[in-house]
Amino acid sequence: MRAILFDLDGVLIDSFESWFLAFNKTLRKFGLDEVTREEFREKYWGPELKDTAKRIGLDKDAIKYCNLQHINLIRHATLYPVVKKILKSIKIKNKFKMGLVTNTPRKNVRVVLKRFSLWEYFDVVIAGDDVNKGKPNPEMITKACNLLNVKPQDTILVGDTQADVAAGRAAGCTVIGIRTKGDLRIKKFEDLYSILEVM
Repeated sequence: MRAILFDLDGVLIDSFESWFLAFNKTLRKFGLDEVTREEFREKYWGPELKDTAKRIGLDKDAIKYCNLQHINLIRHATLYPVVKKILKSIKIKNKFKMGLVTNTPRKNVRVVLKRFSLWEYFDVVIAGDDVNKGKPNPEMITKACNLLNVKPQDTILVGDTQADVAAGRAAGCTVIGIRTKGDLRIKKFEDLYSILEVM
């Protein structure tokens, strides 16, 4: 294995609450009923926002509004424990090239990475608006591998949703699922370190 790609939301940061609140503010703004946290997690958490919006009848203005509200509510997002410690360890050992692949728009990604001081760890960052189709489509995974000059079969993808798993498998990566079924499954981010040590 020569490279490791990370999803952002739900893997490096706990942003569920910020996206949930932004989503419900958007539903209210555009005349739709709010959803519960359980419904949001089950039906809307993971796939690309524009696909979700299309499915429930929202347009580009609603997508733009939701993304803006996410930035405004970023105080509700937190960095998962030991994320920086593990990313720093991987970087120092220089065994893997590292990339970030997320459906979140680049403007939002900039805010998040700056807030949690994560920019320095990644050799490449692919955001949702850097590709034509986000996950579960494999386009951003393939693009990241090309930019890192590695083959997908020599790459690990770490994600927390079935959209991540589907994208990684379609690209040909080995997928490590956090709290979701992949080629390997772990319960929390810190479990990743012991797996990488033997690769």
